[in-house]
This record gives sequence, structure tokens and C-alpha cells, in this order.
Amino acid sequence: MSATPHAAQRVRPPREPRPPVLPESLTAAGAADLELRDDGTYLSLAYGEDRLTVGDAEDVEDVEFERCRFARSSLAGVRLQRAGFADVVFEGCDLANLRMFNSRMFNAEVRNCRMTGLQVTEGGLRDVRFDGCRADMAGFRFARLRTVAFVDCNLSEASFQSAELHDVRFEGCRLSGTQFSGATMSGTRFRDCELSGVAGIRSFDGAIVAAQDAMSLLDALAADAGITIEA
Repeated sequence: MSATPHAAQRVRPPREPRPPVLPESLTAAGAADLELRDDGTYLSLAYGEDRLTVGDAEDVEDVEFERCRFARSSLAGVRLQRAGFADVVFEGCDLANLRMFNSRMFNAEVRNCRMTGLQVTEGGLRDVRFDGCRADMAGFRFARLRTVAFVDCNLSEASFQSAELHDVRFEGCRLSGTQFSGATMSGTRFRDCELSGVAGIRSFDGAIVAAQDAMSLLDALAADAGITIEA
């Protein structure tokens, strides 16, 4: 009796992430807004081709960004503890090796950004869309993702180890060598993705994989079952 509602839940259409809501006019970020400080709050700001830093500190704690736009800005190599991002847009930004610990991001769009080595450890993402991003070797270990879309992203060798993936969509993504060990998936979808060499195939219980993508999982399924496939 339980199979029917479970099947109906699996085929329901995915919900699109809620888009960020920004004011029509934003205040240009000044010099004081570029050197982040502990407990700093940054509201309705437009960041341009600026580099955000933490000054001489190793990291900053409890910073909040709300209703901000980042255009070709850089947070490369910055370390943030318990940061918050709400109603924000990142476009063409350098987020490589950005480290965010116990941080959260809601109602956000991240477009055409460099995210190589980005780490979102034990964080929370809800209603976030990543579009056209290079996110190879990115880490979402132990993170909680709800209603998140990765579209046309390079996520090769990224890690979703022990992450909670609820209503997460991977579409047109490169996922070769990506780690999913220990992850939980509920309504997580894969379509038009390169899935060869994914790790943690047992964590795909609850995932929805498009028919054309299923063959690329054959090697991982065979290896998990101890089957050798001969040419």
C-alpha cells in the first residue's frame, strides 16, 4: 500500500528555487564594505569588480549580507564562520577556495562564477540556483540543500559527502568523480549529466535519474555489486 504514494512523490515536478528579491536601486559598496569585520551587516549594496578581504584576521564570524548584488567581485580564499546570505546575486564572481563554515544561503542566484575549491561545510542552502559555474573540487560536505538547482555546472570531483539533498536538481552538469558517499537524497534529480565515475552510488536511493543518464551509472553500479564488465 505504501508503494503508490512513494511513487507519486518521486514523479512530481521539481520546484524552482525562489528568486532573490532586490531593491531597484542599490548603494555602491564603499571601502568600508570591502574589509569584512566580525558581526558586520551589509544591506542593499552593489559590489563591483572589488576584492573582499578579512584584513589581517584569519577569518570573520557572523557576517550578514542581505539584498546585495556581486558583479565580478572576488571572495577568493576568504574564510567565513557562520555567515549569512539572503536575497543575493553573484554574477561572474571569483569564489575559488572561499571557505564557509556553518553558513547559510537563502534565495540566491549564482551565475557564471568560478567556484573551484569552494567549501560550504555543514552549511545550509535553500532556494539557490547555480548556473554555468565552474565548481570542480567544491565541497558541500555535511551541508543541507533544499530546493537547489545546479544547471550547466562543472562539479567534477566535488564532494557531497554526508550531505542532505532534498529537491535538488542537477541538469546538464559534469559530475565525473563526484563524491556522494553517505548523502541522503529525496526528490533529487539528474538530467543530461555526465555521471561516469561518481562515488557513493548507494546514496542514490531516492534519486530520480533521466533514462538517458542511467547508462553512465552502469560502471558505478557494477563496481558496487562486485561485477566486472568485459569489453
